Amino acid sequence: MIRVERVTKRFGSTLAVDDVSFVVNPGEVVGFLGPNGAGKTTVLKMISTWLPPDAGKIEVAGFDVERSPLAVRRNLGYLPEHNALYEGMRVDRLLAFLARARGLEGARLRDRLAWAVERCALEAVLGKRVHQCSKGYRQRIGVAASLVHDPPVLVLDEPTHGLDPVQVVAFRDFLRGLRPGRAILFSSHILSEVAAISDRILVIHLGRLLEDSPVAALEAKARAAGRDLEGHVLEIVKAKGAAA
Repeated sequence: MIRVERVTKRFGSTLAVDDVSFVVNPGEVVGFLGPNGAGKTTVLKMISTWLPPDAGKIEVAGFDVERSPLAVRRNLGYLPEHNALYEGMRVDRLLAFLARARGLEGARLRDRLAWAVERCALEAVLGKRVHQCSKGYRQRIGVAASLVHDPPVLVLDEPTHGLDPVQVVAFRDFLRGLRPGRAILFSSHILSEVAAISDRILVIHLGRLLEDSPVAALEAKARAAGRDLEGHVLEIVKAKGAAA
């Protein structure tokens, strides 16, 4: 589970995240939607212990991000927006290195590596160095690295960035297959992508959470207002964003 309670973050005079609260339960895929600069990545960095909140509380798998950051990291798979990989390492050696850093060894190490490689379709590039791989493959390597230790919580920042349309559709199916028993939060600024994968949608704008609703409920409200889902979400951002 991810629990975010009244979290605020400032960078100097800029209020990046303003009193944000939400929960992601095991078995849920929740999409985090907002324009560039809305505060999505800042929230995800606080959840993943990269940044401390200035106020409020965040728990991941029952552990407080400030009091128990190592426990949080053991239970979390995190794919950052800018996928940092060791460019000169071979893909197979990189994944093995990251798995060992997560405490995996022996048969468990081999099983999890085989699973991650198969699920992320990396067989063709295992012998290549990371810098020799395409952007799409590099993104898939990052996803495999975030999953190799079988975490109960996944936080993915723009996970389909760099993937072609066929790969995006495959990734949606892949993410749905990871849902059982996991709390999954992923960010995007593409509404159609979020709606196709998510059970719920969080809409953030100017650092404030404007909406937290099931996809089906948002679609019903959009139909009732005579709008498509994209138009309805844009109206939420305009109306509530202006009030905020």
